[in-house]
Amino acid sequence: MALQLWETLKESITVYTGLSPTTFFTVVALGLAIYYVVSGMFGSSSSHHQRSRDFEEEMQPLPPPVQLGEISEEELKAYDGSDPKNPLLMAIKGQIYDVSQSRMFYGPGGPYALFAGKDASRALAKMSFEDKDLNGDLSGLGVFELEALQDWEYKFMSKYVKVGTIKTVPVTDGSTTGEPDSATEGDVAKPAEDGPSESAAAEAKESTTGGEADKE
Repeated sequence: MALQLWETLKESITVYTGLSPTTFFTVVALGLAIYYVVSGMFGSSSSHHQRSRDFEEEMQPLPPPVQLGEISEEELKAYDGSDPKNPLLMAIKGQIYDVSQSRMFYGPGGPYALFAGKDASRALAKMSFEDKDLNGDLSGLGVFELEALQDWEYKFMSKYVKVGTIKTVPVTDGSTTGEPDSATEGDVAKPAEDGPSESAAAEAKESTTGGEADKE
């Protein structure tokens, strides 16, 4: 059965193409080979150009760091990488560093992206990724955690440029503000304490004057 089909196919090729079966299959094979070669050349060329453009974009020099001076934590949030026009900033122990050169780590989609635009001192000390630790509060940290934070700070100081500091909010002492109130209360109460002595002196004076008048 298979032999009959093959004989029929050979006859059909000869009738419809005028070529022998061997020549026909050779032409078909050459055509397929040329197709794959040409498509491979154009495909690799386009992908090569795309990779070249991506590489050039990555290799573009970063703008020089801009010194911001003293800014608030709320202002620092604008430099979390969400706006590509702004530098990528991060703070440790109140010192702000430009980490734009490590955007693959601290930029959007990076493993440490949640630290950008914040003072992440507590999170770095504890190696925590929880929102409650994304702040600069160092209270309650242990010796090993503080040492880990110190290592991070040394790393940032040696690798990145410091561009500013975070504004410190002055803490008011409640006991100090309460003192003027107590003093004021004392001052208010003082006339009341002095009142009876003054009235007693006035009565004594009147009685003295009355006695002199009786004598006359």
